[in-house]
Amino acid sequence: MLTLYHAAPSRSSRVITLIDEMGIGDKITVKHVNIPRRDGTGARDPSNPHPEGKVPLLDHDGTLISETGAIMLYLLELFPNSLAPKPGDPKRGEFLTWMYWYGSVMEPVIVFAALEMNHPGLASTFRDHAAAVARIRAALEKGPWLMGDTYTAADLLVHSPYAWFAEMLPDDPLIKDWVARCMARPANLRTKALDAG
Repeated sequence: MLTLYHAAPSRSSRVITLIDEMGIGDKITVKHVNIPRRDGTGARDPSNPHPEGKVPLLDHDGTLISETGAIMLYLLELFPNSLAPKPGDPKRGEFLTWMYWYGSVMEPVIVFAALEMNHPGLASTFRDHAAAVARIRAALEKGPWLMGDTYTAADLLVHSPYAWFAEMLPDDPLIKDWVARCMARPANLRTKALDAG
């Protein structure tokens, strides 16, 4: 049995969108939980088994998978589809790079920039938001999506902070258009409507 612990809206909304994009909503039970919010509302939910009380968390028959990228990759391997190149496909490496780069570099540099944190150690380890933007732009110059002509789960994940943290969206028409196209996908619109309801 697959159970996704979700709080609406939050970072787990990206997994809800992925589930919709994959057409596997009938295979996963979504359990809504409370989480502490930045504005001081909410609280840790005792029914949420995440060790830090966060979401998303996927429970697969007692095995707990946390972190958005890990959950996405796990589901994409359980239910292979066009949102990710299959193992053995040469494009798989590029896809995995985007998925891991998001959590290891992109989200941290956006948070550092938003908090106005500057330190040579951060810059030498992660680079900065401008470098992340340049990397996204270089990919989008080759095609409408990060991996060329095909929308993948990498687009879903990598565009997401700009969807919920719009003040960090670069003033770059190419990136703005990509984010708008990602946000306009039917699965994303359905998730937004679910989260609002």
